[in-house]
Amino acid sequence: MASQMSIFMRTKSLLSKTLNPNLKLKSISISTFTFLSQEPHLAESAETSSLPPNPATGSPLYNENWRRPVTDSGLRQSVLDPFSQKWSDMKQLFEFWIRNLDKNGKPNKPDVNLYNHYLRANLMIGASAGDLLDLVAQMEDYAILPNTASFNLVLKAMYQARETEAAQKLLQRMLQTGKESLPDDESYDLVIGMLFLTDQIDTALKFIDMALKSGYLLSMKVFSECVRSCVTKGRLDTLVSIIEKCKTMDQNKALCPTWIMCNYIAEVAIQEDNGSLAFYALEFMAKWIARGENARPPVFLSVDEGLVVSVLGTAGRTYSQALLDASWAILRRSLRQKKAPNPESYLGKIYVHALLGDLQRAFSTLHEFETAYGNFNKYVEEELFSPFTSLYPLVVACSKKGFETLDSVYFQLENLSNADPPYKSVTALNCIILGCANIWDLDRAYQTFEAISSSFGLTPDIHSYNALMYAFGKLKKVHMLWAFLLTLTLNFDMHKYIHM
Repeated sequence: MASQMSIFMRTKSLLSKTLNPNLKLKSISISTFTFLSQEPHLAESAETSSLPPNPATGSPLYNENWRRPVTDSGLRQSVLDPFSQKWSDMKQLFEFWIRNLDKNGKPNKPDVNLYNHYLRANLMIGASAGDLLDLVAQMEDYAILPNTASFNLVLKAMYQARETEAAQKLLQRMLQTGKESLPDDESYDLVIGMLFLTDQIDTALKFIDMALKSGYLLSMKVFSECVRSCVTKGRLDTLVSIIEKCKTMDQNKALCPTWIMCNYIAEVAIQEDNGSLAFYALEFMAKWIARGENARPPVFLSVDEGLVVSVLGTAGRTYSQALLDASWAILRRSLRQKKAPNPESYLGKIYVHALLGDLQRAFSTLHEFETAYGNFNKYVEEELFSPFTSLYPLVVACSKKGFETLDSVYFQLENLSNADPPYKSVTALNCIILGCANIWDLDRAYQTFEAISSSFGLTPDIHSYNALMYAFGKLKKVHMLWAFLLTLTLNFDMHKYIHM
């Protein structure tokens, strides 16, 4: 086969010479395809490298590699792309680029943003804060000034090494140097976070106050750490002050601790009877509940009802109407109308209203309480609606100003009995009877007892009789008590009056 091909090629060459004897072999094109035809061209003149520039106007490293000018377009792109090179490669690439000349034969000069990438590369490969400060000082050699991002990279190195004193001094330097290097949100976050980690709470709180007064945004991490530290160290009033300042700022009013931290704040506030902090804890919880309801799929968070009852106690001890309203609102939202609040919750609300002297809302809550639990078994009903025990705070509130308050409550109940729909309550009237006994007013106690059936059309219960007998016994009206007992047809309880 090879011999046949050799013969064929020789025959073809001879035929070409015979058919065109004037053809010169040197002019034969390499390819028979026209678009691959090669024509000779003059070589373009390459631009010669210029002499090294004056050292006073160029890079401090001008004398190295000046005969090999390197354009900065490719190198700059590589430096600016942190995902294309390892940090050490980026550092070496920048140092190589800075020692070379640009296309005009002048030393490469970085701008501040490019130099900041060089600082970041050094930070990522473990350079110390001192090393970074030295590199920042070298920026003057390139006629560039460090900006906020430059100093923030140094602060990050200080954060890793927990150099709190140096970080505070650097932050003060940033405040004094100029507009381009003023501290920003990240600067304060780094310094404050470092101070909290080293348990320097007072200094951290000072810088938080500086940041808030200057209108900076606190990160969620720093805010959560502030909350945790203040709660742990018992700085509750300081925490309340910080929360209030954040609420007045558009950029910080959305800050909110975690759900677990909110519960912890509420528990500590209850223990310390700090009504303001308890209120903010409930407010944070309400935000979480709203977020969960708006999520897709929704996440239904609920506040523990026992915690709400404890908060109601704090509201009563601190005389806080706002805390009362917030606790009841978040309880209702947590229950989502699937069940009524527990009796303890109703009693806690009545207790707070009574302490605040808001008897109208107290009796309104009593009406809700009776509607929810008035049809329970007899024993439970007697315990829940006893003026001697569970409702005694309401009795005290009714008799606080003597007969003036008692008469006012009685007339309100009388008006409500004629309203549409009417409200009639033996439990409410029992509180008035016992309140009359507390102020030694037997006549009003007896008149109220008689009005239960004559004016309101109700039947006295065991508490009605016990309250009236207590009034007799308190005034030592033993003969009147025995006369009253002879008329009774109800089985009453006298276990509290053996001393009479």
